[in-house]
Amino acid sequence: MTANKRSTAPVSDDEAPDLSAPEWREKFKAAKVRRGRRPSAAPKISTTIRLDPDIVAAFRDAGPGWQSRINAALQEWLKRKKRSANAQAKGKARSRAA
Repeated sequence: MTANKRSTAPVSDDEAPDLSAPEWREKFKAAKVRRGRRPSAAPKISTTIRLDPDIVAAFRDAGPGWQSRINAALQEWLKRKKRSANAQAKGKARSRAA
């Protein structure tokens, strides 16, 4: 069992470059610092929502990205609701004009 493990013997100091040398300092100064994700154009809001266990189970069973799929389902519901509200508003405007 131990034959498959790689040796973790320390590396000789001679093999590691001196990172305090001037050429390395210049490279570090010139390097662009990138930390974390890029800022999103439309950042999401962290919130807590209570859902029925069967809803969460169904989304989780579909695999990774289940929270994104819940978000997509809510976005689709919102689009349908807006379309329905617009259709009702147009219907009321037509009935007033008649």
